[in-house]
Amino acid sequence: MTTLRPDVTLDALRQRQRDYLPELLGVEVKSLESGVLVGELPIRPELLAPNGFLHAASVIGLADTCCGYACLAHLPEGAKNFTTVELKSNHVGTARDGRITAKATAVHLGRSTQVWDAIVTNADGKTVALFRCTQMILY
Repeated sequence: MTTLRPDVTLDALRQRQRDYLPELLGVEVKSLESGVLVGELPIRPELLAPNGFLHAASVIGLADTCCGYACLAHLPEGAKNFTTVELKSNHVGTARDGRITAKATAVHLGRSTQVWDAIVTNADGKTVALFRCTQMILY
């Protein structure tokens, strides 16, 4: 199993997202440990769909960022980076305010691919989305 890379810290991830989509969305990385990363997204009007509910793309942006950062933190020895090759999300709830939280958990940590699941919840702890992505490891 791939282990957590000591050079990928919360501060390093926060620096990495500067001037990129995760910063624009407002993603906040909260914790990182072996096999798990947690991030949050404060909900603001710009992240809502015209119907007044949280836009699915906002939810996916948080979940994909958390899974991607977790993948980066668990790259195998010799790997340089990764890219998402597949993602799927099931949206089973929503939110209008507060914040949403994504907990990314490792499913498969291989040398050529990684698979990560994320459960996104609203401020009440209710599930908003179930998310899975496959990352291709780049050497």
